[in-house]
Amino acid sequence: MTQIHITMSGSPGAEFSAHWRITHEGETTEHVEESGTVPAEYTFTGTELEGTVKLLSDDERLEVGIQKGSNRSTSSTQGAGGTLTVSIR
Repeated sequence: MTQIHITMSGSPGAEFSAHWRITHEGETTEHVEESGTVPAEYTFTGTELEGTVKLLSDDERLEVGIQKGSNRSTSSTQGAGGTLTVSIR
């Protein structure tokens, strides 16, 4: 089983929404977080992950780190409305 680990960091208390699509053995599932706060962590089992994360707080910073095995991806945005589209395979 392949674990995909997501870490949400940045300004403590920053609010975000996230929509994750996880593919595992040909099946795609979705996980929606309407209103999360930093810091947050998620772990999914899958071979691929695609996600859209939107920062909801003004004057805050959001960093999204994704790790699958030795593959690692980090993206960040600042300011309300900043949107990140991330994926890992």
